[in-house]
Amino acid sequence: MPVPATSLPPRGLLRDDVRAKLRDAIVDGTLAPGEQLRDAELSAWLGVSRTPVREALLDLARSGLVLAQPGRSTIVAPIDGRAERDAASVVASMHRIAVVESTPLLTDDDIDRMRRANEAFVAAHAAGDTAAALRADHDFHAVAVDRAGNEAVRTVLALYGPVLERAERLRFSSDDADASAARHAELIRHCAARDAQAAASVAEGLWLDLLTDTTPQEPA
Repeated sequence: MPVPATSLPPRGLLRDDVRAKLRDAIVDGTLAPGEQLRDAELSAWLGVSRTPVREALLDLARSGLVLAQPGRSTIVAPIDGRAERDAASVVASMHRIAVVESTPLLTDDDIDRMRRANEAFVAAHAAGDTAAALRADHDFHAVAVDRAGNEAVRTVLALYGPVLERAERLRFSSDDADASAARHAELIRHCAARDAQAAASVAEGLWLDLLTDTTPQEPA
């Protein structure tokens, strides 16, 4: 799909804002796998200079969402099953750490936040709103990450999490979302019981299992 012709209102977006908008456009398919990314077009679309666009593309290349080809064009990275599996392993480990560290510290309000996020996730799936389901899922997992306060975990998740968002969108648009909601509820029960190891195992499994039904199998 070509870069949208309608530009956003010009304003001084920071690199992080530009990165977030480009990341979201890649995840939701506005910018399709293999599509060429031209600085000038993206700058006009976002209403910013080329500098923050170039910086954002470099960040997204490190995340694996953009492929910068030396001496050639920069494109949206094709969906790569191996890269997604590698990212899932790293992200799963980070969420396990976050849950282990946060479970003893969780407040009743934190547990309620998790319940509300899961309810929002179920409602979004029932309404067929995949984007809302993704936001609710993010809010759900953010409770443990926020409470743990581990900046190394945050940094790694910010780098590799976006690689999995395309797989999440595919899963949450299918009946697999029901299984995710049930696992969320299981995680909440363990957190409420302050069973850090059981909660961490569920959290890790949620991410390791993400690609089971969404990533094509490679030939043997």
